[in-house]
Amino acid sequence: MTEEITQPSSKSAPANRAAEGPFDESEANPIRPYIDLGGIKILPREGLNLRLEVEEQTKRIVAVGLDYADSSLQVQPFAAPRTLGLWHETRMQLIDQVRQQGGRVEEREGPLGKELLAEVPGPASEGSTLNLARFVGVDGPRWFLRGVIGGAAASDPEAAAKVEDLFRSIVVVRGGSPMPPRDLIPLKMPATPGSA
Repeated sequence: MTEEITQPSSKSAPANRAAEGPFDESEANPIRPYIDLGGIKILPREGLNLRLEVEEQTKRIVAVGLDYADSSLQVQPFAAPRTLGLWHETRMQLIDQVRQQGGRVEEREGPLGKELLAEVPGPASEGSTLNLARFVGVDGPRWFLRGVIGGAAASDPEAAAKVEDLFRSIVVVRGGSPMPPRDLIPLKMPATPGSA
């Protein structure tokens, strides 16, 4: 009996990632009307609200929040090496973080590959509530896309399918300039309609 051994640093992505997403810029349909946020492009859809999360000191955009199907999806694109993936190492760090905060976390196989299902302590203002969250990640060519799913899609299969489809529709724009692995690929405000 042979056992397949996966290298901890090998890339982690659905087998059909290039066809079903999340997409590399080179794989995306060029005629689709994407919202351009710099490091990622989002396909608009009915009922989707978009928020940009800004770091207070630097004023740089550090994440994109998407509210859809009674759920939230926070995404961040990172630079990655050409051959190595970041999701395995990132999962280990997330497990440690959740446990240090007093939460519970389990690794499981999900539609996007390995994911974490976590119960994370909510803000002190909410008392001692635990919020359910799913951490997903996909390694692409020279990039890594991380998502945090909350709300209905953390537990409801129907909402989860909609949010997973949203995650898979994202296009990552890595760009050609050299970047250290794990650096956030720069995000920007979308152009307003009518401006160049």
